[in-house]
Amino acid sequence: MIDFLLNGQPRHCEASPETSVLELLRESLGQTGTKEGCASGDCGACTVAIGETGPDGRVRYHSANACITPAHQLHGRQLVTVEGLADGERLHPAQAAMVECHGSQCGFCTPGIVMSLFTLHEEQRPGDDKVPAPLTPQRLEAALGGNLCRCTGYRPIRDAALTMGEHPERRPPWLDAAAPTPAAPQTDARFAQPTTLAELVELRRRHPDARLVAGATDLWLETTQRLERFERLIDVTRVAELDTIEETTLDDGRPGWWIGAAVTYSRLEPLLDEHYEAFAHLLHRLGSAQVRNRGTLGGNVANASPIGDTPPVLLALGSRLWLAGPEGERELPLDDFFLDYKRTALGEGEAIRAIFLPRPEAGRTLKVWKLSKRREDDISAVLGAFSWRLEDGILRDVRLAFGGMAAIPKRAAAAEAALEGQAPSTAAFQAARLALARDFQPMSDVRGSAHYRRLSAANLLERLRLALLRDHRVQPSSHTDREVMLHAYAH
Repeated sequence: MIDFLLNGQPRHCEASPETSVLELLRESLGQTGTKEGCASGDCGACTVAIGETGPDGRVRYHSANACITPAHQLHGRQLVTVEGLADGERLHPAQAAMVECHGSQCGFCTPGIVMSLFTLHEEQRPGDDKVPAPLTPQRLEAALGGNLCRCTGYRPIRDAALTMGEHPERRPPWLDAAAPTPAAPQTDARFAQPTTLAELVELRRRHPDARLVAGATDLWLETTQRLERFERLIDVTRVAELDTIEETTLDDGRPGWWIGAAVTYSRLEPLLDEHYEAFAHLLHRLGSAQVRNRGTLGGNVANASPIGDTPPVLLALGSRLWLAGPEGERELPLDDFFLDYKRTALGEGEAIRAIFLPRPEAGRTLKVWKLSKRREDDISAVLGAFSWRLEDGILRDVRLAFGGMAAIPKRAAAAEAALEGQAPSTAAFQAARLALARDFQPMSDVRGSAHYRRLSAANLLERLRLALLRDHRVQPSSHTDREVMLHAYAH
C-alpha cells in the first residue's frame, strides 16, 4: 500500500510494482490534468512536483516526470499536480503568469510547464536558510529544458517565468505541510523498500533476481515502451547508507568523496560545480531537471549501458566502486567493473554502495565532450572523457575513455600508450588517432554508423590536441600547429 498526500489530501492506494505515478493519477485517482506525451521522460507533459520533508522540517519540492516515476516511491511524500495549485479561485503565480502572458497554446503541454514553473517559483521563495539566487537565463533554461511545447510558444512561456514574482503570493497553505510518516516501510510479495543497507543485502540474498530501482529514468522504459511486468522490485531510494556524500581518503592516499549509489544528479551538481566544471556541464547534457532530480550516479553505472554518460568520465578520473553483498563488502576499480554488454563484475546478490570520486589533483585536467543528435536531453552517439597531467611539456598519466564505441564504456589503451610520455605534438596525436582502430570496432545503429563513430572519436582526439595548444599555451610544433593555434585563440 502507498500512503501519501495528493494536493494536501491523504491517499491510501494499492498498485502493482510497475505502476507509474502518471498511471496512478489518471486511472486510479481521476486526476487527468497531468498528461501523457512521450511516456519516456522526454517531453515534460506529465511533470508533477514531489515534496520531501527535510531534517529542518521544511518541505522541498522537485519536478519529476510522472510517466517514469514509480508510484510506490510516493510513499510518505507530498504529491502536487496542476489541479492543486490554485488556492480556491485564486491562481498560483505560475498559473496567473501563464494566463497573463498567453503562455498556453493548445493546452496539452501546459500542465507540465506550469508544474515546472511551480518548482522554479518554490526555489525562488526566500526562507530562513537561503536567499534566492537571481533568475538568470541559464537557470530559466535549466528549469524549463525538460518541457517541450508542441505549438512552439516558448516566448510567452519564458515571459511568464520571468514575471511570476510580480504576482501576489497565493499558494495553498497545505504546501508547507509534511506528509505523515508511514507506520512502516512498504514490503509485499512483489515490492520492497528497505531503509538500511543490511535490509537491502538480506533482500538481495533472498531474491537475487529482483530488479533494483532508484531513479527509474531508464528502467521504467521497459514497462512504458516494451510493456514489461516486473516480477519483483527492490527500491533503494530509502536506504540511508546509499543516500550520503562522504569526504574520505583512500588507502592509497587519494582524497575524494564516496558518492552514495542513490544520490541524485541534482544533489551531486553543487559538488561538481565546485570541483569538476566539465562533469557538471555534462549533467545538463545528460538530461532535464526532471531527469536529474530522479536519476542517480549509481544507477547510471550499474545499468552498464555502452552509451551511459557518466561511466566514461569516471573511468577517466580513476574512480572506484564500493560493493556490498551477502559475502561482505569490497572495493573494485571501475576499470574492472564492466565485462561485456550489460554484464558487470557484480557477484550474486551484490549491489553498488557508493562510487569514489577523486578530488582534483593539482595539474590534472579533465575534458568531456558528448556528441548527440540533440544538444540536450539526448542519448550519446559518442562521448569522450579525457584526463591527463602536463609536466614540463610532457603528457603523463593519460586516461582516454569513450562511450558509444564498444559494448561497454571503455578506455582507449592503445591511444593512451601513444600519448603517454610524449609532447602533445601533431605526430603523437596522429599516432593516437591511428591507435583507436586497435582499441575499438564500433557498431552501426540508429545513432550513428561505425564509420561516423570512428571518425568522431578521432576528431575528439584532435579537439583535445587543440585544447592543449590553447589551454596550456603549448609551443606549436609545426607551422600548421601555429595556424591552428591562432585560429583557436581567435574563436
